Amino acid sequence: MEIRRTLPQDFWELLHCLKMRSKYAILLVFVIGLIIIEKENNFISRVSDKLKQSPQALVEANGTEISPALAENGSLASLQELDAAFSQLRSRLHNVTLQLAGNGDPGPRRHVLLMATTRTGSSFVGEFFNQQGSIFYLFEPLWHIERMVTFEPGGANAVGSALVYRDVLKQLLLCDLYILESFISPAPEGHLTPFMFRRGSSRSLCEEPVCTPSSKKVFEKYHCKNRRCGPLNITLAAEACRRKQHVALKTVRIRQLEFLQPLVEDPRLDVRIIQLVRDPRAVLASRIVAFSGKYETWKKWASEGEAPLREEEVQRLRGNCESIRLSAELGLRRPGWLRGRYMLVRYEDVARAPLQKAEEMYRFAGLPLTPQVEEWISKNTQAPHDGSGVYSTRKNSSEQFEKWRFSIPFKLAQVVQDACAPAMQLFGYKLADSPTMLANRSFSLLEEAQLSWVT
Repeated sequence: MEIRRTLPQDFWELLHCLKMRSKYAILLVFVIGLIIIEKENNFISRVSDKLKQSPQALVEANGTEISPALAENGSLASLQELDAAFSQLRSRLHNVTLQLAGNGDPGPRRHVLLMATTRTGSSFVGEFFNQQGSIFYLFEPLWHIERMVTFEPGGANAVGSALVYRDVLKQLLLCDLYILESFISPAPEGHLTPFMFRRGSSRSLCEEPVCTPSSKKVFEKYHCKNRRCGPLNITLAAEACRRKQHVALKTVRIRQLEFLQPLVEDPRLDVRIIQLVRDPRAVLASRIVAFSGKYETWKKWASEGEAPLREEEVQRLRGNCESIRLSAELGLRRPGWLRGRYMLVRYEDVARAPLQKAEEMYRFAGLPLTPQVEEWISKNTQAPHDGSGVYSTRKNSSEQFEKWRFSIPFKLAQVVQDACAPAMQLFGYKLADSPTMLANRSFSLLEEAQLSWVT
C-alpha cells in the first residue's frame, strides 16, 4: 500500500522538473523511465515471489501463524495493487513522452556521408550536421587509416585503399568505433586514446558522458575546443553513437562513388551520400596556402617561371578532377542502387545561400533542421571578418567564396582549366579567357543552374 501512495507523488515531482526544460529533455525522460520501470519490475518480482510462498514458509519466515485463506487473499490483493500502481506509472510516463516528443516517433535512423576533397568547404558544410543534437558526427576518421596504411596512387593500390576505406566506413556508420584502434598510433590502451584526429571538431566526442575528467599527466594532442576532457574513451564514444538517433561522417578520402554500393545496399544502414564539389581553381588556390610545402613547385613556377611545372603534378591534378567528375556522373545517371540516396552540391551555392542549402540537404537526408543549426549558420556565415586560420569555419560566406580570383595567377588558372575542363563544364564553372576576366567580379564564373541535384 505504501508503494501505491508514494509512486504518483514521485512521478508528479518528476513531471514538474521536466516541464521546466525544453522538448530536448525527452532523452532524459526515456532514461529515467527505464530506470523506474526496471526497479519496479524487480520490486514486484520480489514481492510476488514472497507472497507466493506457502503459508508454512510464511510462518517460518515471520514466526507467526496465519491462515491459508488469509495468505492467499493477501497475496492476491497486494499483487493487484502493485500491478495497478505500476501500470498507472507506465501509462503516465508514456503520455508525457508523447507530449514532449510531438508524435513520439523519432523516425528511422539515417546515415549521412559527406563526400568531398580537401579545401572544398567540407569542414564548413560538415558543421551543418555537427550542430544537430540528435546526430553523432565524426570529422575525418579515415585520416588515421591513411596515415597507417600507405597506398600508391593509381591501379590496384588505389582499389585496395578504396576497399579499406569503405569497410572502415561501414563499421563506423554502425557505431563500431573500435575498428579505429587498429589504425590509431600510438595504439590505444584500455580503449583510451589522446590521439583521436580533430576530436574537437565533433561535438559528440566533447560532450558528456564521452567527455571524462581531464588528466594533467596525459597530453591530449587533439583536444576539445570549449572544455577540457580526458583521453577519449572509445567505449563511451561507441555507446554515445548508439544512443544518438542518426550518424553523419565527413571524409575527403573517398573519391570513387561506385565503391560505396555495398554500404548503400546494406540492410542495416540507410545511407544518404552528399557529394560536395568546388571550382578546381579555387581548390588549388586554397591548397597552395594551406599546404604550402607541397606546392612549392607551383608557387615558384607561377611567380618566377624558373622551375618547370612537372608533368606528374599536372597529371595528378587532372586525375583528381576526373575522379570527382566520374563519381558525379555516376550519381546523376541514377543507377537503381543509388536512386534517392545521392545529392550533388556546389560549395559556391552553399556559400551564397547557406540556410537554403542546409534545408535542402536536411530534407534530402530526411532529418529535421533544428533551431541550433539555423543559429550556427547565421552566426558563422555573417562574420565581419573571416575566421583566423586556414581551417576556420567562421566565414562571411557570401563574400569569401570568390576571394581566390584575386590571389591565383592567371597562368595557374589556365593550367587548371586545361586539366579540369570536363569537370568544370559538368559542374557549371565558366572558363576565364584573360586575367582581366578572372579578376572582374562582375563577371560571374558560375552557371546559374540548379546544381543541388538529388537522384
